[in-house]
Amino acid sequence: MCERIRVLFLDRDGTINKDLGTYVASREDFVLIERADEAIASARAAGFRIVIITNQAGIARGIVTPGQVEDVNLYLNELLAQKETFFDRCYYCPSHPKYPHPEYDRFIDCRKPSPRMVEKAIEDFRAEGLEVDLGGSFFIGDKMIDVECGQRAGLRPILVRTGHNEEAICLEHGVLPEHVADDLYQAVAGYILPSASR
Repeated sequence: MCERIRVLFLDRDGTINKDLGTYVASREDFVLIERADEAIASARAAGFRIVIITNQAGIARGIVTPGQVEDVNLYLNELLAQKETFFDRCYYCPSHPKYPHPEYDRFIDCRKPSPRMVEKAIEDFRAEGLEVDLGGSFFIGDKMIDVECGQRAGLRPILVRTGHNEEAICLEHGVLPEHVADDLYQAVAGYILPSASR
């Protein structure tokens, strides 16, 4: 019998950390959005697993390396440790359709809005005897592709107004999130946790 878990799937740049308009290549470039760490700590305390799902096409473009992306993710967990929390997994897509790369083109089908990275996370949890409760799990991001990815994966999508804040674009294309929040903290504390307790 698998244990059922709820998961908070999170975009990274523009949702957890400030989007600086370029790829985050170093720890110095990585600046947490206010109270994002508190949001993650609160979600974990409420029983959610935390999984990051992020497009990192700067790798295919030669702007950042996989090692730099992974070091930034390590740094994020070091920052989260200050709030006595952490994320469980991070999946990133290194590909970009406009920047062919012999090493990374094979991952192009994983690029959001494809739900492939979410599906991989679900498979990996299942291999550990954990079944993701899709109806009780959320996907939070700052772009329409995050909302669409969450929808296609069967999750409950939330759009945040930080980062690219594509609220108008979502409306224009009819890709509607379940909820729109000012930032990650408001999404978790103001919407997810109250709805989870009902």
